[in-house]
Amino acid sequence: MLEIRNKVSRGASRLEPKGRLELPFDARRKSRLRTHLASGEEAALVLPRGEVLRGGDLVVAADGRVVEVIAAAERVLHVECASATELARCAYHLGNRHVPVEVGKGFLRLAADHVLEKMLAGLGAKLSHVTAPFEPEAGAYHGNAAGGHHDHEH
Repeated sequence: MLEIRNKVSRGASRLEPKGRLELPFDARRKSRLRTHLASGEEAALVLPRGEVLRGGDLVVAADGRVVEVIAAAERVLHVECASATELARCAYHLGNRHVPVEVGKGFLRLAADHVLEKMLAGLGAKLSHVTAPFEPEAGAYHGNAAGGHHDHEH
């Protein structure tokens, strides 16, 4: 089984991937996972805790192979609103619930959840289910979509 232990820094993007690892968001945020490359080869992720893989990230296997991470298309809830204010209100209420949310130009996306759908509909949102790669925000303490450091104390 191929073991993947390290994520390549963003600056090393000139490396040529020799494999593809396509995963939905829930799998990309796990640090320990048995999975398969697109080729069918069995692989194990053994990453540092808290590491989130993003579509386009590169990881290195124990045998030195560079593997590209692909954000798999998955069923998500697509949220649109009549105004930017209404969309911001929806984002605010989702943030209060610590829900992973992807923010796009004029829309939000999140994992389908009937309770959240009811709340969003009550806020006037137009909801639809779509199949698309899901790339939620990393969070305020992660700096950028690639992740970073969590600097405040709990």
